Amino acid sequence: MHVISKSAWREAIAADHTLEGPISEWYKIASNASWKSIADVRKVYPHADFVDPYTVFNIKGNSYRLIVKIEYRWQLIFVKHLLTHQDYDKGDWKK
Repeated sequence: MHVISKSAWREAIAADHTLEGPISEWYKIASNASWKSIADVRKVYPHADFVDPYTVFNIKGNSYRLIVKIEYRWQLIFVKHLLTHQDYDKGDWKK
């Protein structure tokens, strides 16, 4: 998978440097994956959720939510947001 638009997580890491390890781990796994569906994603990340049209990953022990759009056909992942659990629950990212 090719991961695009990392600026969202760069901003989050600038605010919380402890995110660097967990997001780097996710990136390493995702960029080496060849997922064809959410079922493939869940083989590696069982708690990944599909919230149409996004896939949401729990990052850093469920403290953060990484929201991405996966284009399985083209093997692309577009990073949309990296939010604290609290900001994610507000739902503003859906707009």
